[in-house]
Amino acid sequence: MDLPCVQWQDHVAQKWTRLDPELQERFTSLVEVDDVFKCASTLTTQDDLDFLESICDGGSAQKDTERAAKCREKGNLSFKSRDYTAAALHYSQGVCSAPLRSEQLPLCYANRSAALYHLQLHQECLKDIDRAVKNGYPSHLLHKLEERRTQCLTHVSGGQKEKDDHHGSASKNHKGPDRAEAPSVLTSEICPQAAVGFSPEKGRHLVAEQGIAAGEVILTDRPYSCVLIPGMEEVQGGRGGLETERGGFGTEHRRCHRCLSETMCPLPCDGCSYSRYCSTGCQRDAWEEHHHWECPLGADLMVMGVMSQLALRTTLKAGLKNIQTAREPIRGKHTKSEPDSRSSESSDTNQPDPAASHYGDSYPSVFHLLHHLNRHSPALRFLNAVTIATLVRRLSETGPPPASWTLGGPPAAPEEDGGNADWSKELWLMGSAVLRHMLQLRCNAQAIVSLQDAGATNSLVQSRREIRIATAIFPTLSLLNHSCCPNTSLAFSTGAAVDPSGSDLSADVSESVSEPRVTVTVRAAKVIDAGQEILHCYGPHSSRMVTRKRQHLLQEQYYFLCQCEACSRTQEEGGTEGRQQPSGGGGARLEAGLLCFKCKGSLKRSGADRTGFMCSQSSCSHRVSSSEVSLVLQEIRVDLEKAVELMERERPDEAVRLLNRTQCEAARVLAETHPLQGELADALARAYATVGDWNNAASHLERSAVAIGSQYGDDSIELGQQLFKLAQLHFNGGARGPALSLIPEVRRLLRLHSGPRCPELQELQDMEDCLRG
Repeated sequence: MDLPCVQWQDHVAQKWTRLDPELQERFTSLVEVDDVFKCASTLTTQDDLDFLESICDGGSAQKDTERAAKCREKGNLSFKSRDYTAAALHYSQGVCSAPLRSEQLPLCYANRSAALYHLQLHQECLKDIDRAVKNGYPSHLLHKLEERRTQCLTHVSGGQKEKDDHHGSASKNHKGPDRAEAPSVLTSEICPQAAVGFSPEKGRHLVAEQGIAAGEVILTDRPYSCVLIPGMEEVQGGRGGLETERGGFGTEHRRCHRCLSETMCPLPCDGCSYSRYCSTGCQRDAWEEHHHWECPLGADLMVMGVMSQLALRTTLKAGLKNIQTAREPIRGKHTKSEPDSRSSESSDTNQPDPAASHYGDSYPSVFHLLHHLNRHSPALRFLNAVTIATLVRRLSETGPPPASWTLGGPPAAPEEDGGNADWSKELWLMGSAVLRHMLQLRCNAQAIVSLQDAGATNSLVQSRREIRIATAIFPTLSLLNHSCCPNTSLAFSTGAAVDPSGSDLSADVSESVSEPRVTVTVRAAKVIDAGQEILHCYGPHSSRMVTRKRQHLLQEQYYFLCQCEACSRTQEEGGTEGRQQPSGGGGARLEAGLLCFKCKGSLKRSGADRTGFMCSQSSCSHRVSSSEVSLVLQEIRVDLEKAVELMERERPDEAVRLLNRTQCEAARVLAETHPLQGELADALARAYATVGDWNNAASHLERSAVAIGSQYGDDSIELGQQLFKLAQLHFNGGARGPALSLIPEVRRLLRLHSGPRCPELQELQDMEDCLRG
């Protein structure tokens, strides 16, 4: 949830409506973030705090022995049905809910150790056994834990011997250093062929000073700060957020809240039931950096949304000294903020524009991102300001300022109306910084995404979707401007992942350093010539969305009219994508793949208002309305979703019959390259693979790959992922020749977009070794 919850939005909207018109006008006229925050602070009352408390689920972030017991009971039910993954997740929820020194805490740890043992996570099982004992596991039951410990140690010692033997054998034939085992911490770096440029029209941006080859790493960056997104939200699906996994488990239950790594045995925060971590290092560092102050606000932060929490977390991490330093160049005599747009509005013409400089991965790079205060509507500006003023006021009630906010000699704050005496100066400075970051995030927040398996877990052909797992602010990545047909590709790594670039950009560090290894690697998706700007996509992509809709979304959120290559090409062609897009997802290629209902010729937009279609064959010229096309596509979509549900319910034979019937109907109105045809073929491949019909499964997956290649391009990561599934299918079906002929192309596409350390590449190598065996 990026924005505050609907109840809070409605509350602030009513507050805005009730304001005196003169006060509304005065607020709207404010052009400095400092003044906006000060004004909102004077308008924030105890009624706002009381309303916030009323809509917060008071127990949602608090420890609760009874809730922990219920989680353990659910875990026991899953354990009895041999669903050990669900059992471990339920026990983890119990661990996080159980208060310290409660009887439920050691019981949940012990039960989770049993689930981990059955999942063959023996090292993790041993750790949970130790935690159960440390937290007071009943002495009359200790013999069960000791038996499990003995079994685990047997597996661990045997596994270590096999690992040592394998390593020794491999090292005889391995001439290069094995860097895959060495964890590394990346700093933000830009490759030598690229440089930061600045212009009033584009602001700071990245330009190729020399030619950059396709697949070459352009930059690596770490987020200055990030916040995990609760639930499961699909990136491209168009059908809203995904349902959480069975049992109600979302991203927040399966990932570390600091480094975002997946974990089946998280360590809980000692103070709240929400935050959890993969290790004591992440737990400790999160506490010291921000969670010590976020913990008492747990329920409030969930209500206020991810963006508010990320803005606060960024400010807490920066601390008073960094913010004072960042404000220095632009504060001047009158504490002026940066201009609100790329055209300078500052009265101090001799003052260098900090927005034209790049400060690497340090805080000033974040602080000087444009906030576009004057582009936000007055109502949205008011929502942001009151939200942050309320949040900072709540923070001030939890105790004295954080240690990083008690340095001597802060700048004199504007006069305050009341407030905690300990926060007399720091409160205003913190609030202004948090609001600044809140405004910046509208245009500069970056989703961290991960591929998530979708569909039936027992399917041998998995459908994978990109899931937003966190929202972050990246100092260097923020330099890149948008294009609907970008020349770059982004790859994210989390947790203990090694350097995803496969280059020497990172340095070895000691194990005592516990910096989160969340990184983004930007690669050239195509050849970039010297002088070309380096661009990436902010979301609306030409392969998924028509031009008019893309431009509308970009104007609404990012305040610019996109004139990239894809948008300009459409305008030159007279806007051939049309104004009304038939339902069914995707972009312009949805219309390019429509067939005449009468003669199967291709359909094209027709009429002065371009809201209908006409057959391109002059001998036919059959016409059809957009509503008719939308209805047909919607019927196909409904049948597709029914078939997927049948597969989820382990009824693949019924799914095959429904999909074959639907595909026959679709063939009358859709070309083979239409995206919906690709989805139907993919679903059929999964269904046939489930019943062991490898030939039919491969045939349909090949058809799906054709549609994906037509939609996204022959060098796209989407095609690479689909061909990877096809290679798996050939391998599982024993089709040696087709698998070996396909693997090189899959390897090329995955290396191009994800680099040489992509885990799928190792699986490809294992398949190839086995087939050539």
